[in-house]
Amino acid sequence: MDPSSVEMFKEDAESTKFLKEKEALWKNTEKLSSFIGKANQFDGIFYVGGHGPMYDLAVDSESQQLIKEFYESGKVVSAVCHGPAAFVNVKLSDGTHLVKGQEVTAFTDVEEEQAGLTKAVPFLLESSLESNGAKIVKADPWQPKVVTSGKNGKLITGQNPASAGPIGEAILAAF
Repeated sequence: MDPSSVEMFKEDAESTKFLKEKEALWKNTEKLSSFIGKANQFDGIFYVGGHGPMYDLAVDSESQQLIKEFYESGKVVSAVCHGPAAFVNVKLSDGTHLVKGQEVTAFTDVEEEQAGLTKAVPFLLESSLESNGAKIVKADPWQPKVVTSGKNGKLITGQNPASAGPIGEAILAAF
C-alpha cells in the first residue's frame, strides 16, 4: 500500500472506512497467478492507482497475462490514475499492444510534474502509453476524466484521483 496515498486521503470518509473495516481484504491478498485462466469466473478486472503499479505491474508478466485474458474474453478491463501503468506493456494474442489505437486516459505527465515526482517514477505514464499507440484523452490537470473504449466499450480508464467515483460508475454501467 502506498503510504503517501493513505496520507493524502486521510480526510476522505470512504477511504478511511475501507482501511478500518476491510483490512482483511487488503491484507489477505492472493497471488495473481491464481487467477490466470479464470477470466470466465469474473465480470472484470480493475487496477487501482497509487505509484505502485509503475514499479511492479507495468512489468509483471502474470498481470499482463490476466489483462490479455480478460480483454480477449470481452470482460471489463479498467484502471484509474497510475493503475493504467499495468496496461503499458500488455500485448494481445496477435502481438499488438492492448492500448494501440485505443482512447485511454491516465495520470498525465503534467500532473506528475505538478506532483513533483517526474524524477522519482521509472517512466512517465502518459508518454509511455502514447508511445505504444494509445490515443490519450485528458481533462485539465486534477479534473475527473473517464474514457471508455475497446471491445464493446469494456476498456475503461480514469485519469486521476478525482476520477475514482466516475470510473466506478462507468464500470458498473459496463457490467
